[in-house]
Amino acid sequence: MTRVSPEFGDKMQMEAVLPVSADVSFASNHFPKYKIGPNNQILEEAKQDATGPPLKEVVAQETTQLLEQQKRLSVRDLASKFDKNLAAAAKLSDEVPKLIARLREVASLEGHVLLKKLRDALESLRGHLAGRNKEDVEKAISMVEALAVKLTQREGELIQEKFEVKKLANFLKQASEDAKKLVNQERSFACAEIESARAVVQRFGEALDEQERISQNSGKQDLEELMEEVQQARRIKMLHQPSKVMDMEHELCALRIQIREKSIFSNKLQKELAISKRAEEKKFCLYELDGSETLGSHLRVQSCSDNAPEISKCSIQWYRVSSEGSKKELISGATKSIYAPEPFDVGRFLQADIVSNGRKVTVTTTGCIDPAAGLENYVETLLRKPNAEFSVVISQMNGQDHPSHSVHIFHVGKLRMKLCKGWITKARESYSTSMQLCGVRGGGNAASKALFWQARKGHSFVLAFESERERNAAIILARRYALDCNVMLAGPDDQV
Repeated sequence: MTRVSPEFGDKMQMEAVLPVSADVSFASNHFPKYKIGPNNQILEEAKQDATGPPLKEVVAQETTQLLEQQKRLSVRDLASKFDKNLAAAAKLSDEVPKLIARLREVASLEGHVLLKKLRDALESLRGHLAGRNKEDVEKAISMVEALAVKLTQREGELIQEKFEVKKLANFLKQASEDAKKLVNQERSFACAEIESARAVVQRFGEALDEQERISQNSGKQDLEELMEEVQQARRIKMLHQPSKVMDMEHELCALRIQIREKSIFSNKLQKELAISKRAEEKKFCLYELDGSETLGSHLRVQSCSDNAPEISKCSIQWYRVSSEGSKKELISGATKSIYAPEPFDVGRFLQADIVSNGRKVTVTTTGCIDPAAGLENYVETLLRKPNAEFSVVISQMNGQDHPSHSVHIFHVGKLRMKLCKGWITKARESYSTSMQLCGVRGGGNAASKALFWQARKGHSFVLAFESERERNAAIILARRYALDCNVMLAGPDDQV
């Protein structure tokens, strides 16, 4: 068994230590303390950092403080503070990462070189030892390798921290730029509002000046025109004597009377001419219209020849023709031999077509339907009242004859129409597009006193008035009130 002397052991230890370079500076004069944990993991004891909290925590704390200050301060204060510290923040964001990178590169390089040299020394020492000492050296080598792994992990964490610091610096820079943009935008908005206010004030000032100039010019112009009129009146007064003016007025009155007499005579001649033409036409016509061509009367189709078929065996249709004769409008429902003109017919011709055995005969009024005398003044009197009331009798209701002939009150108001008897209301409707109102289109001699009123769809009446004037006044009044409500009241299928 070989015996190793103490001198040989000391010599081996010295030879094992000598390969370590003398220019390596260790951070401490002893190895760090490690513990073997579960699964042979190396656990390093926590070091007490005397330099203070890590950089990440400091940056997070400063960010929180900045956010709180941002909530408290106004936009203008934030902008001013960001403007003051923008250069310092930009410089810090550019220099801090570079400085950290340099320090970490130096520390990383120094740590890796130190661990590599230490591992090489342990490897060379392991070759000279055996037994328990060799096992200790191998454990030391494994611990050095573990330190290298942790150093690498630490470098990765430092790189991540570097990325986060850079990201935070970019965030602060972007926040400062956004604050500047917000301040500039608010400033531009304020400037625009100020300019618009100035423009409005300027326009008001110009308008006031223009109005003042116009008022002055108009006042001067009115005064000049008044003075010219006064001068003209003076010249006329000086040139003409009062006797001559009176003579001229008398002559004008005489001329007006002559013109009126001649117009009346001309109308008589025209009517006589029309009567003579009708008399000549009667010799060849089978039918003629009998009755006054005036609102409030009724026209009747009657035969004027022995060869004419009976009226009861003929089909009749009445038409409304414009005064120029260019437009012909069918009067829906007017299919009887008697027709009573209504206010829509005033100023138009009335024409009736009589068809019998395939032969059609047309008869037309000699002139346009004339308005009723005094009707316009009566309507103007009723317009001065809030509503007009007429006494009527219901002849038909919904197309069926009404058995009762009691008197009802027909109200024509500015907004609605109502038919009632005492407290009982038969119908009450506001003016609408579904409402219809016209004279009765058919019947006997009482047609000129009756009208047709459809209050709403499916609800209609035929009302008989006491006189033709009241019937026509009620139609005109209701149509005027409906027109004020943007509704045109007419009969069935009328073109209005």
